[in-house]
Amino acid sequence: MPLYHAVAWVDHHAAQVLQFDASQVLAQQVREHVHCTRQHGSSVRSEHEFFGEVCDVIKDITEVLVAGSRMAQADFRHYVEKHRPEMASRIVGWETVGHMSTNELVAMARRYFSVHAFMAAPMKAG
Repeated sequence: MPLYHAVAWVDHHAAQVLQFDASQVLAQQVREHVHCTRQHGSSVRSEHEFFGEVCDVIKDITEVLVAGSRMAQADFRHYVEKHRPEMASRIVGWETVGHMSTNELVAMARRYFSVHAFMAAPMKAG
């Protein structure tokens, strides 16, 4: 059963998806499959297949924070907007970061989601 929140660290060759709640973290890895062909655009097809697999992993998660380099995020965002627009509403934020440990990614995501939840909460009249 998927958890409510996840952080997906994405580059052009690998992704780490960490679903979490207060007491557990479930990790999944996605790796690019390199196709050795001479066809024009084979690297683009490989990247699309890879990004598609990342989308398949996060499709049932309610809120996802995507982290990674600025270029990888831009390419992944373009893929989502063009090929998987239904996923765009599940991605609630984009954070530019370098390589981080699993614990660092989860800590960053927990901070992000706690601020995100606080900002989304309705203000009480005083």
